[in-house]
Amino acid sequence: MGLKQAGAEPADRYGDGASAAMRLNGIPEEDRAPRAQGSRPDLASAPAQKRAAANTIATELQPNTKKAGNRPDESMTAAMSVFSGWATGTGLKTVHTTWESQVKTLLGRLDTEKGALSSAANIFVTTDIERGNSLRSIPSSLNSY
Repeated sequence: MGLKQAGAEPADRYGDGASAAMRLNGIPEEDRAPRAQGSRPDLASAPAQKRAAANTIATELQPNTKKAGNRPDESMTAAMSVFSGWATGTGLKTVHTTWESQVKTLLGRLDTEKGALSSAANIFVTTDIERGNSLRSIPSSLNSY
């Protein structure tokens, strides 16, 4: 066991030649080289895709879900009527009530997701513009060139 010299780097515990300080304070090798656009693991947003998804929910998923949810109403009502007074009629009523509740919950969820997608698309674009304007408004000696 030897004494550690003042200012000396800690031992290389990981076998990669980099000191602990270098690992903590340095830029990882994979981030040093330039990459093709879009290949970095940065936050990215695609407002057009979010709007398209929201539109798909509004024009396809919600109407089709509502149509499918209403489909068993007529036959279920007839069956409940035929079996009224029997345990089967009570069971059918319970199933029908549960079905209606689930369809209503699903339609509400689709509406929430549609709103969130539309909102997110607008928020990202607006925030980007606001941040850019804010950064451009900071005085800099570089602006005079």
